[in-house]
Amino acid sequence: MKTGKRLIIATLCGVITGLACFGLASSGKAELPWPAAVQIILSRTLIGFSIGISAVSIVHWSLNGLVMGVIYSLPLAFGVLMAPDNPEFSRSMLFTSTIVLGAVYGIFIELVTTVVFKAEAGD
Repeated sequence: MKTGKRLIIATLCGVITGLACFGLASSGKAELPWPAAVQIILSRTLIGFSIGISAVSIVHWSLNGLVMGVIYSLPLAFGVLMAPDNPEFSRSMLFTSTIVLGAVYGIFIELVTTVVFKAEAGD
């Protein structure tokens, strides 16, 4: 049951990246509302889950992680545009960094899942 192994590893990596992203988001001066914290963690967990269930591998594992990370970061990035004004970060900077970090997290999740644990897509 290699697909189960892939799903579990990728989803756990998604939770880990979600907690890391939450840590980055809550490191500012303003307090992060709990719905935003839940949204951040679930968004990154969803990247891991989608990578875990994907049976398609786009050319190379890193490209697959990049594409999944960007696609599943878009809802969170557009949600950031509704955030209140913040003197530390502009909304456009938060939008861009959310998508870029999503791509990085996607590649990281694929790296750990496919290379480290050798749970390739389609096994």
